[in-house]
Amino acid sequence: MSSTSSNPEVDRLAAGQYVSLVTYKRDGTAVPTPVWVSRDGDRLYVWTQADSGKAKRIRNRGHVQVAPCDQRGRLQGALVDAAARVLDDPADIDRVERLHRGKYGVVFRIFQVGGRLFRRGRDYAAIEITVV
Repeated sequence: MSSTSSNPEVDRLAAGQYVSLVTYKRDGTAVPTPVWVSRDGDRLYVWTQADSGKAKRIRNRGHVQVAPCDQRGRLQGALVDAAARVLDDPADIDRVERLHRGKYGVVFRIFQVGGRLFRRGRDYAAIEITVV
């Protein structure tokens, strides 16, 4: 797991707590969502429910845009184009879980406990983002 990148955009996006992940509906409507982001080398990763809207939209269309933002989604920098894909493999999900735990620590663990209590039966997935 590498915390450095050869891409300055990845460095900029991974530096903050949140990024705005803009996914697109089938009709082209943009749907921005503030999400936690971790990184491994030149790739960014997001943790989500496998059946979330963002995961469904990415499965339909892998083009996304990302920008640094605050927890409410207010942009703190320019949007950049990226390609995204949903990772469903348990080994990939475990790796992204470790990346998020490393970055967000106890806050991520509390989030996970809450998720287990209120979202029973829903599987997790990870989203891999490659800045283009």
